[in-house]
This record gives sequence, C-alpha cells and structure tokens, in this order.
Amino acid sequence: MNEKNDFETSKTSTRKMAFYASARLGSSMVLGIEGFALSAFYYVGLGVPFLLIGIAQAIGFIIIGFGQFFFGWISDAKYTKWGRRKPYILLLTPLLAISFIMLLFPTLILPDLNDKIALFLWFLLWDALFKIGYSMTTVYQAWVPEQFITEKRPKVSQFQNYFNYIGNAIMFLMTMLVLSSFADQLEVNINSPMPSDFLILTILFGIILIALFYIVAILMPTEPYSEIDTDLIGSLKLILKNKNYLRIILMIGISSLGWSIITDVMLTYSLVVLNIGGDANLIISIILIVGILIFVLMWRKLVEKKGKKTTLLMIFLFAVITLPLSLVGLLEFATNIVFALIMVTCIAAMLGGWGLFPYIIYADVAEDDEKNTGCLKAGIYTGFNSIILNAFQAFGVLVLGVVIDSLPEITVGSLTYSLGLVLWGPICSGILLCSFLYTRKYVRLDFDWEKAK
Repeated sequence: MNEKNDFETSKTSTRKMAFYASARLGSSMVLGIEGFALSAFYYVGLGVPFLLIGIAQAIGFIIIGFGQFFFGWISDAKYTKWGRRKPYILLLTPLLAISFIMLLFPTLILPDLNDKIALFLWFLLWDALFKIGYSMTTVYQAWVPEQFITEKRPKVSQFQNYFNYIGNAIMFLMTMLVLSSFADQLEVNINSPMPSDFLILTILFGIILIALFYIVAILMPTEPYSEIDTDLIGSLKLILKNKNYLRIILMIGISSLGWSIITDVMLTYSLVVLNIGGDANLIISIILIVGILIFVLMWRKLVEKKGKKTTLLMIFLFAVITLPLSLVGLLEFATNIVFALIMVTCIAAMLGGWGLFPYIIYADVAEDDEKNTGCLKAGIYTGFNSIILNAFQAFGVLVLGVVIDSLPEITVGSLTYSLGLVLWGPICSGILLCSFLYTRKYVRLDFDWEKAK
C-alpha cells in the first residue's frame, strides 16, 4: 500500500495529468461522431429508418456493457511486465479506429445503397465491433486511482474533459461542415461520390486515436504490482454488497437514459427541425467550443467548493429546466440560428458538467472500497457499472427510434418532420428530474476520508 502511495505522490504533476488526459482527444472525436452524428448520417443521408438505427445501437450498447465489465475485470486480474492496463489499451485501440472508419464508409464499399437492410446490417456489424474496441477506455480509466491521489482526481477529470470537448469541438466542426454536407448530397442522390475531405478526415481521426493512446500507454509509468483478489465471483459478491455503489450505478443508469437520447438526437434536431446549415454551422461550432471550455472550468470549481453531490444536483436541475426548449420546434419563427445557439449552449453546459463525474466517481468508490478491504479493484469497479449503464442507454436509443418513427409528422412553415423530433426535450427533462430526486435522497458522493484529507 505504501509503495503505491509513494509511487502516486512522487509522480503526480500537472504535466503528468495533462499527458494522461491527452488521449481523450482521440476517443472523443470518434465517439462523438458515433454517438452524435452517425444516426443523423444514416437517417438523413442514407434513409435508414430510425427504429433500425436504434436497434443496432441498442445491441451495441449491450455488447459494450459486457465488454467493459470483462476487460475491466481481466485488467485487474492479469499483471504483466507492462502492468495491468497497458496491454489492453494497445490491443483494442486499433479495433476501435478501424471500426470507426468502416462505419463512415458504407458508400465506398456497399454495392447497393438503396438496400436499407444491407445498410442496417453494415451499421450493426461495425457498431458492435466499435463498442468492443471502446471497452479499451474502461481499462484506461481504471488507471486513474493507480496513477493519481484522491485530491488530484478532479483536476485530472478537468483535463480529460478539456481534451474531450476540444475533441468534440473538432468533431462538431467536421460534422457540421463536412459530414452533414455529404449527408445532404446523399439525401438528394444516394449514389453521390464520397468527398475527398470526408475520406481524408475520417482516416485522419482513426490515426490520431491510435497515436495518442499508444503514446500514453507506452510513456506513462507502469504501476507497481499490488495484490488484487482476482476471483470474479468473489469480487462480484463484494461489490454487490456495496449499497452506495449500487445506488450510484442506478443513478448513472437513469441519467444515461436521458443523456443517450440527447446526444443521439441533437444533430438531427438541428438539421431537420431548426433547419441549420451553411455558415450557421461554423458559428454554432465556435460557440460550442467557447462554451464548453467555460462550463467545464465552472463545474470543476463548483465541485471543489460545494462538493460532488451538490454540484451534480445543480447540473440535473439545469437540464430539467432547459431541455423543454426543444418545443420551440412547434413554432415557425424558431427555425433560426438564435434558437440553435441557445440549445447548443444549454446542452454544452449540461453535458460538460455531467462529463466530469464518471471519471471521479468510479475512482473514488474504488478507493473507498480499498479502505475497507485493503485491495484496489479499480478495473472491476469501473467496468461492472457498464452493464447497467449501457442497458439504460440501449433502452434510450430504442425509445428514441420508436418515438421518431411512430409519432405522426407535423408541418411547421415549410418544414415537415416527426413530432418525436420536438418532444425529446420534455421526455429527457422528466428522466433527469427522476435522477435529481433519486440522487438527492439516496446517493452519497462525498466521503468522510476526503474531508479528512
């Protein structure tokens, strides 16, 4: 135990925290497109029914749930000369990059783009492989309590979120200026050739992802060996006795039901309901970048001042109040950049705040357990929750698909779209209100030993 603490204390620095967090730039770019833009690309551009997209994404979420749990556990169980975490980062990152590229390349490879079942199966296959590859990030995140002491983790999370949202901003620019333009071309002519900038940027994103995670995996110090109980059944029984951890998992699961709907529908809402395109996309992207950087810093400072639970409750309340703004889609005068900017700013604020918490919570719960058991099981604590979390996310995208495809279409001015593309805001507001009430009453996020430190 002392060896681990000496290792962490002596090596923790701002440079190390920023270097470790830098890998998130690559993962946020590819996950951002997969979660934020892919459904719009297949729905608007390729004409795949939203329900089929939801089914494929739901299956992917179930796969990633078990993948994150398995790789989290096995990275705890197997200590190598490279440590516990590095081998799985090196193994899974190329799979993540290749599957990402293939998800965006159906027009380059599939012979008949009018065959929507073939497009659905293509999406299903590569999204499933993408989710397996993305299990790598659970192993990467399980490194936090082994590399950084408790009081440094909010700052580590802040750095991660800086890189996350810089990556998201880059992704947003690529989506609004390149991907959405290609989707518009495909909507008019399904056989439109792939633009060279789309081809180059997609491959470049994959290369950046591999390069950043490989550099971090190779150059970060290997954590010293420590004894960990690697009995899977015994470990599961132990964490299932941790009632606060189970409450936290349920809280994150309920919340993720709402967050998954928000991220999945944002781009489609902007393109279809608010009718945003052209130069307006660039303005929105700039506002998003600036807003994210401000909000991440603001929420992190509130965590340090008010504590984790109070800050999280404030984020939930903000989301509950602002998400019903999606109803402006019922008003003809609202289809303009002003409302788009308001929506993007509000969503950037809530997602920027929420993004801080998983990184901190899992590491803190694992350390809290270590103080009782003497054994740090960061991998299984980071991975086990993913089964519940992704089950909720799977349900969320299925609900979104059903809502959009089953509700009647409405005409607002010259635009026609599903009523579901307007009602998602109040639906998510109700979900996050449940998260707020549940968290306030049942969840503990601030531990006594933190106050002692």
